[in-house]
Amino acid sequence: KYSLFRYFCHRFKEFVFEFRAGKYNCILKVPLQFPVQVNISDLHGRLMLLHKIPCYVENELKSTLSSFIEKETTLDYDKEAEVALQRLTTGDVDVNQLASAWARSYAESTLEHARPEEPSWDEDFADVYHELIHSPASETLLNLEHNYFVSISELISERDMEIKKLQERQAAEMDKVMHELGNTLSDHDVNAVASHHFDAQQVLENKWTSELMQVTCIQKKEYQDWVVKLHQDLQKSNNSSKINEEIKVQPSQLSEEADSGARMFEEQPQLEESFTIHLGAQLKTMHNLRLVRADVLDFCKHRRHGSSGAKLRRLQTALSLYSSSLCGLVLLVDNRVNSYSGIKRDFATVAKECTDFHFSCLEKQLEEVQQVLLYARVQRSSKQKEQFEIQKNGGDDKSKSVERNPSNILPGNGCTLNSEFYVSRHSNLSEVHVVFHLCVDDNVRSGNITARDPAIMGLRNILKVCCTHDVTTVTVPLLLVHDMSEEMTIPWCLKRAELVFKCVKGFMMEMVSWDGGISRTVQFLVPKSISEEMFYQLSNMLPQIFRVSSTLTLTSKH
Repeated sequence: KYSLFRYFCHRFKEFVFEFRAGKYNCILKVPLQFPVQVNISDLHGRLMLLHKIPCYVENELKSTLSSFIEKETTLDYDKEAEVALQRLTTGDVDVNQLASAWARSYAESTLEHARPEEPSWDEDFADVYHELIHSPASETLLNLEHNYFVSISELISERDMEIKKLQERQAAEMDKVMHELGNTLSDHDVNAVASHHFDAQQVLENKWTSELMQVTCIQKKEYQDWVVKLHQDLQKSNNSSKINEEIKVQPSQLSEEADSGARMFEEQPQLEESFTIHLGAQLKTMHNLRLVRADVLDFCKHRRHGSSGAKLRRLQTALSLYSSSLCGLVLLVDNRVNSYSGIKRDFATVAKECTDFHFSCLEKQLEEVQQVLLYARVQRSSKQKEQFEIQKNGGDDKSKSVERNPSNILPGNGCTLNSEFYVSRHSNLSEVHVVFHLCVDDNVRSGNITARDPAIMGLRNILKVCCTHDVTTVTVPLLLVHDMSEEMTIPWCLKRAELVFKCVKGFMMEMVSWDGGISRTVQFLVPKSISEEMFYQLSNMLPQIFRVSSTLTLTSKH
């Protein structure tokens, strides 16, 4: 039924143009295919050049060509319209279906008929929370969050105690079994007891995991509903003093660990040095630098004792949760995206101690990272199929193991493309909103890494993400390790610190082209086990590499 339409689409018409060149009458005949797909100005230029048309008829040719194309195009549209009307009158086309198609096309292309976007619950809750945390009701919110945190902490303590008792009981049973081995019991009996113990531990751990997940979901639902209701009540009444009296931190929750927590911090004081620098070629930008000796998880842990410092840090984190002044932390992890071992397990334990009322739990975020990672691997494999074939045929064992595990992140082997990291968002950590999980391998413990090492390039990419996503405070492991070991001597530490200082300085100077020059705070973190002497050596090195602002005193003689 579209034969006539195809005929019109592929019909040729002859364009005729007459002009006089001296004593000769010239005629130009050009077949044109309609509808004309080329630009008229381009077609006119080609005709002038191909047929050597005199320049004094250039404008006349262009106007005649334009009029001819416009006229013939209109005639084609008229004929097409007549054919369509004939099909309509003969009943070949359903009138109702045609009217519905026209109405749908008009509604989809007209803004006033567009469907309004459905409000997002996450965005609405974020707006409500941001307004409340900057109001007198902020203390009420913090008290409620602290009460929930204490409840989860008590539940976790109960879980740990029950698991510990089970392990002690199983250890005693295993000692008895081993004592009877060879007399009344065989190796088969020992294996059966060990298997039974393992199953019992799994059942107990799954039971507590399910219970903690259920309590966390209940707390999150209750908290979000209560925040929305509180916002509605505050809109109706300007008197918030009564609401602030609803929730208070129970004194019994603070008394047990206040003294022990204070003693702990007195035994291991946190060393810190602060500096102010100006970086930039023409336009100088002021930045704050800190050198801190602490454990990396100290920036994530909440403290059950109600010290004023901990409360202020929690308030500051809550105030800047939905703002352009976020706080980030670089966590050094291996290439497996999970939370089952090492620092990842310790971080996951801290993240579970307090319910996240704004974002998904860590396990769900890691699942999303794995899905994105698998998709990225498929995309890369399709574009670099030949390279993967070469690795399969002649690659080393390491590349083959990575190939067999596409859900792993590449720690890098000197290639800057492999400096990968993944990001998790949190509202339940003490001083951090964003955690950058930087993938490193054992190469960072050697003393011969350079500025092109994947870990260094990963820091550069992280700082670039900080610039594009409003992370104005970022904590970076200065030595690219979280714990000290025997091979990390004084020369090793000084060499590594100098490398990271210089690289970060270069990256910060690049920030001007990334964000236009915004003042930021970079915290260089060193392990808690480092000596005070080494800490102050690193502190003296920092102002030598960065230009530290200092007061200049001028004296004049009269």
